[in-house]
Parts: sequence; structure tokens; C-alpha cells
Amino acid sequence: MAEKKLNLGIVGCGTISGTHGDAITNSKNGKLVAAYSRNEAKLDTYCKKYPGTEAYSDFDAFLAKKDMDVVSICTPSGTHLDFASRAAEVGKHVVVEKPIEVSLERGRKLIDVCKRNNVHLAVILQSRFMDDVLRMKKAIDEEEIGRFFMASASVKWFRDQDYYKQAPWRGTFALDGGGAVINQSIHTVDLLQWLTGGIETIYGLKGTFTHDGIEGEDNAVACIKFKNGAIGVFEGSTSIDPPQTRKIEVHGTKGTALLEGDRFRHLSSTNKEKGDQNKSEASVAGAASPLSGLSFNDHRKQYEHILDAIRDDREPAVSGEDSLHSLAVVEALYASANSNKPINIDEMLKPFMS
Repeated sequence: MAEKKLNLGIVGCGTISGTHGDAITNSKNGKLVAAYSRNEAKLDTYCKKYPGTEAYSDFDAFLAKKDMDVVSICTPSGTHLDFASRAAEVGKHVVVEKPIEVSLERGRKLIDVCKRNNVHLAVILQSRFMDDVLRMKKAIDEEEIGRFFMASASVKWFRDQDYYKQAPWRGTFALDGGGAVINQSIHTVDLLQWLTGGIETIYGLKGTFTHDGIEGEDNAVACIKFKNGAIGVFEGSTSIDPPQTRKIEVHGTKGTALLEGDRFRHLSSTNKEKGDQNKSEASVAGAASPLSGLSFNDHRKQYEHILDAIRDDREPAVSGEDSLHSLAVVEALYASANSNKPINIDEMLKPFMS
């Protein structure tokens, strides 16, 4: 007999909530049963899209729903701690859209409140669940490209001024945590540190060049030293016209592992390539606008993993503490740019790891 599905509720009915809703309703082990938003028009539209989803404009009433097992937070990043804490305190497991929060301090507080209340916490970093990303991870870990000595990542995307005007929290320190790095580039930053086994030191520069009225950066660059001694660079932007596909390159002594968008290619001196060279709409996802070409399938894969972990009472693959590693890289880049000094990632992380 198939195991009973876990019931989920969504907090926030903004841009990314539809991807979460599609992922949950198409998952094998999850069911969307409730949604909360203070915007009643968005809430009504959302619940009509997903029949059987109860609408709540009162957060206390939402949390009081007894048959809801998991709460998924899809609100601005700087509100994750507040919403997740209240959910954890009434015994609901928590899923948080990336990043976990806008700072390591607030992320640690979120982790601690979930631990105190004995509920599981997972952070959505769905790129780790892409088939081609997993193939790339295997190629690096098993040294199919040899010993890697250099790596780079770039997110050269475009957001117009209206993007920030339509949602005033975007680009603010309090609710977005910054700009192009923590918002648009966080998935690529996470993959770069995860694929390579970790970043040791980062030396960053950042600036706001093409957008008016935002606190965060719209461009950033950094030099990187990895934990294995390799070196590399990172570029993140929301100013590039025309926008480009995000790219990660890891160069080894026997070849190169290349991720363009969501497509992996294994390049070697024999000119033979492993991996799908055909581009799809998903390969340029997010470059020109937040949800362009974005499929819910990778979110679905991560949700299925998370819900299985909750059912089995084990730590999800991207736990709260795991997610702090990519946030630490972002925070270190910002700190480096502000101080004009290189920042050691482990030293920055140390006060926030249990």
C-alpha cells in the first residue's frame, strides 16, 4: 500500500510560489492543502489554480490547521526567520526558499528554533538535484577530469528597473540581503562551492552601476581560492544586455567539466564530449526574467527528497546548516568588498556552526 502523502501549506503567493505549488502537486509524496497571504487577490488566484487548497489571510489560523505537516516559506528572504519560527513552534516541519535568510546570524537562529522544536528544516537549492549537475559532480569527485586546478562561475543576467519597482523589497539589505549575488547568483554560488568541495578564501568587489534606488549591488566579481588549493573567479550581474546563460567551468589535468545553464559537457583534448550539447529553454532560465524557462521538475525532485527525509526522520540533503555554506560565501564576498581584504570562509562560518 502506498504511504500517505504529507500535507503542505505555502506561505506567500508571490512569484516563486507557483513553482513550489507545481512541484508539490506533481510530487509522489506531497499534497498542497493550504496557502497564506496578506494579499487576498493573489491568495484567491493561487488557491483557484490548485483546487483543494484552503485560503488563509490570517497566519494564526493557517498555522492552526491540524492536518498540515509541512510549511513552505516563499516570502522575501528577510522574513524567513519570522514565519519559519512560528511554524516550528507549533510543530510544523519547515521548507524555506533560497537563501535560508539574509545573514548567517538570522540563518543560525532559524536552524536553532527548528532544532529546539524537533522539526526538520530544508532549504530549496534545487540546482543540486538536476541530472546534469549530478553528472558533473560525479565527474569532479571521481576525477574524470583529473585533479582540478582552476574553476570559474558567471551569472550575467539582466533585470530592468521595473523589476525592482514592482517589488520594493528587492535589492534591499533588510529583506533581500543585497542584490545580484544573494538573489540571482545564490544557486550558482552554491553549486560552485558544492561541486568543488568548498571555497577557502574570497576577495570581492561590488558596485551598483545600472539600477537606481537599490541598496544592494547589481554587479560583483571575486577571486577565489578553493580548499584543495585551486584558484578561480566569480562574476555576478543583473546589468548584462543581452543576458547570458549562467556558466560553471571546472578545469582539471585531464579535461574540463562545463555546466552551461543546466547542461553538462565533459571536454577533453581528444575533442570528444560527454553530455547533451543541445540547449533547451531551461538552459537560459532566469537570464532575462525571474521565471523564464524555469521548470518545476527540479523543485519536485528536491521536494520528494525532503518529504522522504521527513517521513524517515533523517536530515534532508540541503539542511539548514548545509545551506549556510553558500550564504557564507555571499556574506564573505560582501565583507571583502567592504573591507578591501580577502575573507576566509571557514573563519566566517565558525561562530554559526554547531
